[in-house]
Amino acid sequence: HGQVVHFDTNAERELFSWVRGVNAHLPSSIAVRWASEVGGGENGFHARFSATSRTYHYLIYNHPIRSPLWERRAGWVFRPLDVETMHHAAQALVGTHDFSAFRAAQCQANSPIRTLHRIHAQRHNDLVILTLNANAFLHHMVRNVVGSLIQVGNGNRPVSWIAELLASGERELAAPTFSPDGLYLAKVDYDANWNLPLAETDLPFLKNLQ
Repeated sequence: HGQVVHFDTNAERELFSWVRGVNAHLPSSIAVRWASEVGGGENGFHARFSATSRTYHYLIYNHPIRSPLWERRAGWVFRPLDVETMHHAAQALVGTHDFSAFRAAQCQANSPIRTLHRIHAQRHNDLVILTLNANAFLHHMVRNVVGSLIQVGNGNRPVSWIAELLASGERELAAPTFSPDGLYLAKVDYDANWNLPLAETDLPFLKNLQ
């Protein structure tokens, strides 16, 4: 949800024809919602490199007993989590930093420097929602941050641990990469000059939790 792709073509079709035509060849789990014609070439639009920021949600089901309803839809933590403490610890990550401590070994990014604009943790009953917005993310960066924040939330580590990890730049000191089940790409932002018809891309059920 919320992903944008681009391709180059010399074919000429109405935009709605691109949408319907591509959807006719996609499985039921994937659908194109809109199409737009943008400039190409060296300074043209690129779905990855033209993005100005990305927003991810990570959902944690926090309950002593696992939930079949959240199976493969959210990560599960059975120990109680102090979400306010997690949120406070996470603020050490805001800003431009070397995120090597939260970078996967197989990450192919040229630089570990990223700018995290905001990170927020909130609880809605048994659901803990972590929202991260950055100019870009390293491989497994969100899941590695989540895993470490859980260690703070369950009391295994102090609030200051997150800042210490960030400063160390050592991946082996941080928590293991957390489950992929609760990770959602919510939104990709682009400069308004591209005139992309970006629809609201937040997770629908999160609207009811605000």
